[in-house]
Amino acid sequence: MTTSRELFEDDLDLPDPSAQQRYARLIGLDPIKARLAKEAELILQPHLLQEWSLRTHKTVLPAVDRLAHRPPLIIFAGDVGTGKTTLAETFADAVARRHRIDVRVKRLSLRARGTGAVGEMTRLIGTAFDIVLDEARTAGSTRPTILIIDEADALAQSREASQMHHEDRAGVNALIRGISQVATEVSGVLVIMCTNRIGALDPAIRRRAAAEFDFSRPNDTQRAAIITDLFEGVPLSSSDLRQLVELTGPGDGGYGHTYSDLVDRVLSATCLAAYPSDPITAELIAEQIRICPPTPPFTAQP
Repeated sequence: MTTSRELFEDDLDLPDPSAQQRYARLIGLDPIKARLAKEAELILQPHLLQEWSLRTHKTVLPAVDRLAHRPPLIIFAGDVGTGKTTLAETFADAVARRHRIDVRVKRLSLRARGTGAVGEMTRLIGTAFDIVLDEARTAGSTRPTILIIDEADALAQSREASQMHHEDRAGVNALIRGISQVATEVSGVLVIMCTNRIGALDPAIRRRAAAEFDFSRPNDTQRAAIITDLFEGVPLSSSDLRQLVELTGPGDGGYGHTYSDLVDRVLSATCLAAYPSDPITAELIAEQIRICPPTPPFTAQP
């Protein structure tokens, strides 16, 4: 019998101080954060929508009923290193704190794809959704659940692809059934799919999404905010900042640094270059940016 431990990574229970810090460090995503908070809030706690309608219109509008029955699916699409997975794992911390509730984040493992045996992927995906549904029924409205499906194109590849194996097609069907079950059988469950290849997702999956969020590489303003935050306390003049923003922008390759390029590579390289005896300077940061070029955009293998 397949267990929860085999199908999911360790659960994240929110609110959590670490999640709060990771969420706060996602700089430059404020428009996505604001829209996502509303979308998720009304899916995880649908009664809030009715309460708003009664408060402002003295009745539950038909539009509210329609909105309440949307499929509880949100898609995060964009290049590698743009913050999709981190935001998916942490955004509900703010929701949990604002409404003083607990939220459980469950992360589906790629092990749910199985080994290719006939019927295996369908069974594993069905079991995963059964576990989520059972936990949601037990918790009721007291603890909403977020199910994260990272690298979603590995499980939900378009069935229109001519080379697609029958087992993969069956797995996509199982995924669609699971999302439909969540929509009709329980409340307070939100499914978030993250993908680097939005065009590879099955059209039926995309049609069911309540919202799609596009994650692009940070623009000049966003990179300036990220660099300022990362190197807080380092004396950077306006001209220094402009130079660093330019260096991290699109170069000959046509693409600039991602969020994770700056946080995981440039920051660490700069600190290590200065340690143990030298201070961090604008010149040192610029030197490390040149040494750590941006990672290329994700391209699917032919």
